[in-house]
Amino acid sequence: MSSGGVGFVGLGIMGQGMASRLLSEGIAGSADKPLVVWNRTPSKCESLIASHPDKVIEIKGSAKEVVECCDVTYCMLSTPEASRMVFEAEDGVLAGVADGKSVVDCATLAVEDMVRMHNAVADKGGRFLEAPVSGSKVPAAMGQLIFLCGGSKDVFDEVEGGALKAMGKASHFLGEVGYGTRAKLVVNSLMGTMVAAFSESLSLSESVGLDPVKMIEVIGQGAIQSPVYALKGPKMVKGDHAPNFPLKHAHKDMKLACDMAREAGAEFAVTEKAEEVFLAAMEDGELNVADEDFSAVFERVKKESKTE
Repeated sequence: MSSGGVGFVGLGIMGQGMASRLLSEGIAGSADKPLVVWNRTPSKCESLIASHPDKVIEIKGSAKEVVECCDVTYCMLSTPEASRMVFEAEDGVLAGVADGKSVVDCATLAVEDMVRMHNAVADKGGRFLEAPVSGSKVPAAMGQLIFLCGGSKDVFDEVEGGALKAMGKASHFLGEVGYGTRAKLVVNSLMGTMVAAFSESLSLSESVGLDPVKMIEVIGQGAIQSPVYALKGPKMVKGDHAPNFPLKHAHKDMKLACDMAREAGAEFAVTEKAEEVFLAAMEDGELNVADEDFSAVFERVKKESKTE
């Protein structure tokens, strides 16, 4: 059973922007190719329709119904727990898989999670592509994500020039299932470690009487300049941590990367220390920044600097 539509499951911080790109770039949203959606919070589906009144968007009652109606379904869930629940539920993604169905999962999970989902989809005659993304809320809305893919090369070839191009600026096929996730964890753990170190540098600047805004300018003029520092730095010193990539999700990725490094026997001490800083920030009830942007790790660093 297929409507000829494109499926999308999960319309959170990332999914909303990604689905909007499928609509604005003409990949889906027409009478003959509607965007077929489901979200755990139904109001997110209604918001998508309100934002695109000229597009054809169908809301289904379950993830299973979305997969049943579409040849290809994209999934973007926020956490491993949410992903597993939506995938394995009685009316979830897997329940809708049959011969010829393709699932493209864009979440950041553990390697074993992706392998498990791939095997389950394949056992039912479907095809699976892991496609975790590098990028946050704004890149998702602007179609500037980077897709790190593994699994079915056939599915990758079919979607790369259409949907993935609409949602991203680059797509990489890295081999069998698991290698996309490995790459994503390397990228996100490095990013988290960079922001933790940057937080310490800004806090130190303030502690010794330097203007942190001036120091951001200085850093941006040298070999250590980074778009992350340029984007996050001015907001950090103002205490603006409106979430583009929530701290709790950043910590989740860093923890997964640390686990991966431990299993591989790889030296990862610097990142492990940064993960501890993120965990402390996430669990700090006084700061209450778990749902704020991951740049809010700066608040924990500042707090520790004042109490030591």
